[in-house]
Amino acid sequence: MRVVVDLNRCQGYAQCCYAAPAHFELRGHEILFYDPAPPEAARGRIERAQQACPVRAISVEGIDLAEEDAP
Repeated sequence: MRVVVDLNRCQGYAQCCYAAPAHFELRGHEILFYDPAPPEAARGRIERAQQACPVRAISVEGIDLAEEDAP
């Protein structure tokens, strides 16, 4: 799983930090630190953080192994 945050779109509302505090952290008033490659076990929390973002700055990309193995 890969997480990408559009930092130009992010407004620092910190809703992602409440939904997944182990993976998103707001430092100061507007500096967001996040885990770009969280473990698959965190998918539920990451997706909740994605949905909680009022400006939709978070995108989650999954890796489908079946597609990678296809010829």
